[in-house]
Amino acid sequence: MSFHYRGLGRTAAVAALACGLSLGLTGMADQARAETLRVTLQLPMKHHLGQNLLVFKEIVEEKSGGDLTVEIYDSAQLYKDKEVPQAVSSGAIEMGVVSIPRFAGTIPAVDIFHVPFTFPDHDTLMRATAKGSPVRDPLDAAILETGARVLWWQPYGTAVLLSNGGAMRAPADMDGKKVRVFGKTLGDFVEAVGGVPTLTSGSEQYMAYQRGTVDAGLTGITGVTGRKLWEVMDTVTVANVAAIEFLVLINEDLWQGLSDEHKAILTEAANASEAWVNERIQVIEAEAIEETRKHANVVTLTADDLAVWEVAMEPVRERFIAASGDMGRALLDAALGLRE
Repeated sequence: MSFHYRGLGRTAAVAALACGLSLGLTGMADQARAETLRVTLQLPMKHHLGQNLLVFKEIVEEKSGGDLTVEIYDSAQLYKDKEVPQAVSSGAIEMGVVSIPRFAGTIPAVDIFHVPFTFPDHDTLMRATAKGSPVRDPLDAAILETGARVLWWQPYGTAVLLSNGGAMRAPADMDGKKVRVFGKTLGDFVEAVGGVPTLTSGSEQYMAYQRGTVDAGLTGITGVTGRKLWEVMDTVTVANVAAIEFLVLINEDLWQGLSDEHKAILTEAANASEAWVNERIQVIEAEAIEETRKHANVVTLTADDLAVWEVAMEPVRERFIAASGDMGRALLDAALGLRE
């Protein structure tokens, strides 16, 4: 920036310089306030997790008056699920949605949600995933150490059992069967009751059931409807076997560089978005179960059924603690303590 003082007195020249600097600093401040937050999502926008991000976007952009802009890249346009933690923590992208098991390599205790039948009903799970919970808070703190801050949790839904020719009412019904799983602890579960775990991605499970690569499987109930799995599996056994949780992350260095005002806006939007998805997940799952009933046999486990499974889970819990150490033991104790 240059100034020409010819024809101006000293006082006028100083005033002109001060005005110019003030305008320049104001422009720099405006530029510093503006921030574009790109969010990577591996699911399509029509999914409830995508719709949940739209709630966040609307609140953030309205409350910030456009100073904060949220851009959502869905359907894994930018990163696959397994790439999201590193992408966010490194700052390669500002925000990302990731399934919580993706942190299992560095924080084994995140697998608490895959220890079967630990959260037997919706209310227990909501207490565990709420802010301030003795289950959630230690996990949020551990993830923060990786360079990514958890803004809010998104429930994808609970896992059900798929099979052909009959329901999975008891552990003995899984004996000798090849079972599709989507995590190590669920593999331990299948082994503990005599089955053979087969790690299979969500997109590949339809073909695995169709070809007989596996005999049974674990998946979210919304995955049954979304992928029309009733075309290849005739029975769904409904029980809160495991919880499928996603996290919305923001790069921690970016967060620390934000103004207090913008931090407050993002926090408010995150809280509202978490409340929005928590209020809807039960309805979403109930609708998915009713849709599945039109195409397949749906069986809901009784209290007596669950009591048998509970006994069979003891070795699985012991293996979880052995793998996750003191943190895992503390989270499991806390989770069991949240039951009513």
